[in-house]
Amino acid sequence: MNAPQVSFEFFPPQSLEASFRLWDTVQVLSPLDPTFVSVTYGAGGTTRDLTRDAVATLHKSSGLNVAAHLTCVNATREETLGIAKEFAKAGVREIVALRGDAPKGQDRFTPVEGGFANSVELIEALSATGDFKIRVGAYPDRHPEAESTQADIDWLKAKLDAGASEAITQFFFEADTFFRFRDACVKAGITAPILPGILPIENWKGTRNFAKRCGTEIPQWLNDAFKTAERDGRSDLLATAICTELCSDLMGGGVDALHFYTLNRPELTRDVCHALGVTPKIDLQNVA
Repeated sequence: MNAPQVSFEFFPPQSLEASFRLWDTVQVLSPLDPTFVSVTYGAGGTTRDLTRDAVATLHKSSGLNVAAHLTCVNATREETLGIAKEFAKAGVREIVALRGDAPKGQDRFTPVEGGFANSVELIEALSATGDFKIRVGAYPDRHPEAESTQADIDWLKAKLDAGASEAITQFFFEADTFFRFRDACVKAGITAPILPGILPIENWKGTRNFAKRCGTEIPQWLNDAFKTAERDGRSDLLATAICTELCSDLMGGGVDALHFYTLNRPELTRDVCHALGVTPKIDLQNVA
């Protein structure tokens, strides 16, 4: 079995310490030759400027293929497309287009006056510029706001039809979850590549809480395994083994590319990639 292609998601730094952590993460993972790296928006668009700056700096100084997250939250159409123009001007040609989560204190997303109502509208506008390769989100477990699993798949198809060329899934814990979703997408006529989103478990309590908010199913066996591992002081070993096994199962089912949510903590992602046969290919220089 050949080693998979890999890509990584980073957070934009919000402090000097976080800036050093981001650059450390880049230095650890760049030698694995990712096909692209993405930089997120904070919830409610709170890190819009930080994302823009981090994307531009990474693109200029790292030699990586950088994709910028862009959302519909708290901005008019003109403001959002203005940010996209800034990305294009900086040489960034890939965007992960998302509706975005509701700002803090709001239960549901509501567009601002003059803003994009949803991700399909955003994708259509970005596609019309001809400047970007567009990726979108996908949900193997039902999105908390979706009426059904089929509604999620129908919405994914609408986003791809609007001009996106690839999808990245929300994280999940069992390979069969992805395979069922992939089969349903094929049945719905979706032919675009769908990258599995992989979340190495740095902290089980935090991951479990995040999964509940996202609607990600939590298998009881996983909860039990981490309860035992935490008692025995073996959480890191368990996390590496579980993530490696998940990725191996996906590869055994025909997956040849994996997208890792790094949380700017690179060691576990690096160790999993090494276990999968993804070995360093380049030396990163002049990152500053």
